[in-house]
Amino acid sequence: MKKIILILLFSSFSSIMLLSQIIDVPFKQATSVKYKFPNELKNAKLKKVLIDYNQIVYLLTDKGLYRDYNENEISKDLFYRLLATKIPIDITIQEATGYLYYLYADEYLTNAHAGTIYKYFPKDEYQKILVNADGKVMLFGNKNGTLYQQTQKVSDHKLPKGKLIEVYVYNKEFYYLTSGAIYRFEAGQWKTLHKGEKLTALAFKSNTISVGTSSGYYTIDIYNGKKTSKLNSKLPVPEITDILQVSSELWFASNNGAFLKEPNGFRYFSGRRWLNQNNIVDITSDENGDIYLLTTTGLNKIKYISQTLADKTKKFQDNIRKYHMRFGWVNEIRYQAPGDMKTAYSKDNDNDGLWTSLYLGSQVFRYATTGEDIARRYVWESFESFERLLTVNPLKGFPSRTFERRGIIFNHHAWRPSQEEEWDWKGTTSTDEYIAYLFVASIMDEFIAKTSEEKQRIANFIDAIMTHIIENDYYFVDVDGKPTRWGRWNPEYVNWYPMYVSDRKLNSAHLIAGLQLAYSLTGKEIYKKEAFKMMDKHGYLENILAPMSEMRKTLDYVHKGDVMGDSWNHSDDEMSFITYWVLYHHAFNNDLKQKYVGVIREHWEMERPEKDGLWEMMTYGTSGDIDLEGTLYFFREFNIDLDRYSTKNSHRKDIDLLPENYRGQTTKELLYPAEREMHRHNTNPFSLDQGGSQMSRLAGDEYLLPYWMGRYLGVISAPAE
Repeated sequence: MKKIILILLFSSFSSIMLLSQIIDVPFKQATSVKYKFPNELKNAKLKKVLIDYNQIVYLLTDKGLYRDYNENEISKDLFYRLLATKIPIDITIQEATGYLYYLYADEYLTNAHAGTIYKYFPKDEYQKILVNADGKVMLFGNKNGTLYQQTQKVSDHKLPKGKLIEVYVYNKEFYYLTSGAIYRFEAGQWKTLHKGEKLTALAFKSNTISVGTSSGYYTIDIYNGKKTSKLNSKLPVPEITDILQVSSELWFASNNGAFLKEPNGFRYFSGRRWLNQNNIVDITSDENGDIYLLTTTGLNKIKYISQTLADKTKKFQDNIRKYHMRFGWVNEIRYQAPGDMKTAYSKDNDNDGLWTSLYLGSQVFRYATTGEDIARRYVWESFESFERLLTVNPLKGFPSRTFERRGIIFNHHAWRPSQEEEWDWKGTTSTDEYIAYLFVASIMDEFIAKTSEEKQRIANFIDAIMTHIIENDYYFVDVDGKPTRWGRWNPEYVNWYPMYVSDRKLNSAHLIAGLQLAYSLTGKEIYKKEAFKMMDKHGYLENILAPMSEMRKTLDYVHKGDVMGDSWNHSDDEMSFITYWVLYHHAFNNDLKQKYVGVIREHWEMERPEKDGLWEMMTYGTSGDIDLEGTLYFFREFNIDLDRYSTKNSHRKDIDLLPENYRGQTTKELLYPAEREMHRHNTNPFSLDQGGSQMSRLAGDEYLLPYWMGRYLGVISAPAE
């Protein structure tokens, strides 16, 4: 678990900061395993999943008994040749020993005890079997049952009235559940322990029975059957189909996924990230605490892996180099079949530069932290792609959005043929791309450039872009001679918005950050002069200082068909925090720097409920503020599986909804990332239902940049050797 120590951190980003550090120790995180089935099980009825004491996974179907031979593959159980031809009616695991017992139409048996335990009986009398720790075998028919001591009959008995839901064995006692009552076998007969309504499942722990119903669950005393807690219906899905007690953990199954009870709520496992489909028919666990969820069409495992943050980071870094690099850009990959890596391909994105800046930035801070030459190599490789944005098109200082070999893109308004043979470039460049250029140049100049020639490369890149903006009246001007849709920093455009529309604040910060950086890198007075003209004459400093808390919904400002201020723009949050780094570290003077600190701190306070590691690192590296608990949450809970699945949470009964609000925050507490769609920093993390169909996968740069910033800033310790 989390370990905290106090350290004094000295850095170039603030004088002295006192903080609690995240010590990088191993932690557990859930991952998903989906079992492959042979073709003969395509239309089979899946009945039960069990695990014996050897940790063999057994799957009972109407086509016979199957088992795992690899971690993610189920095959017909052919090991005992004569049994392989027979189809069990039921199977069970003996309490305490973990031995597997088979129930056939005319006998029960086990392969334990050298195969000496087997018993024949009249055909088709029994449908279920249980075996307790003392070797008592309980058989259940339609109306009658029989108890054996291994192979010796002890007694026959009538079963309770009412439709059987399930039978259980716990602490050597047998239990029988109907929709209206719980019975226990005592002195040769079934006695009523507890009466209820619409009962569906039981789970046992110590002196307590957890009772599932079609509208929630409650607990009873195992001895007298009296309720020890009230019905809890505030669950992700109140209609419970099964309950499983795993040590101190209580798991629930339903027709709409599974969920785990935690001290402060529930973790919900549903959708394709976790299950092949949501209708769960059985649930069990192994000795590692991994959970097996059998649906009507497949077997799924929630597997817990132990890792450090450094381990997690290495996986993402390795996968990016193997699967996500395109001309130096970092792309999400697209699938032609859901989740099938063999069908994966790369595709351009409007914001190739923005997303790549997160990866490039991560490797900058990796190099600054570890001195690894490979990280520095990766930085320069991707920076070549940024430089080519300026040369792949014929315009002076205009950065393309991205580029691609000719023949791939057809009939798209943003694509133009390059003067370079066999290449096309994408226009309509936006502020999203612009802030990426600033961030990349700022940190490369400080941490990567070692020679005057390298520093000049970076300076030339920013100088060309900022010159284009100034010479074109503070616009990005495309090949048609017109400003792009979003590349606009002209006062006429910026100050057209009222103070309570965030674009006025954001675009002002963009421009001043760019002019400050250009002055810092080139020393050209024009950049300083223009920056102060914009701040003093056109009110850009006042715009920057406008409180984020005063932004509000408005429908009165429409730009090229887009209603500006209709809802909170989370892309603006991302652009803001990346801009803050450049704005603060290249401030013209200390007075401005302190003003920027107030801006950053106020915005960060609003964003804290999102627990976004990038916001935290950008803020800590500037104003010195940090929510360490939220930061740890981000790093540990960030999904290992980066596929983009659809998710649905609006039906859940365990979440408290907030009134509709401008920020789009639906709940007070953030749902776990594993319950949400995999998304970038520019998406509302409080969205309850999100698209995605496992047809694409993110790269993981969303995690890598805050991680390596955290390592550099001393927020996260190096892993123990």
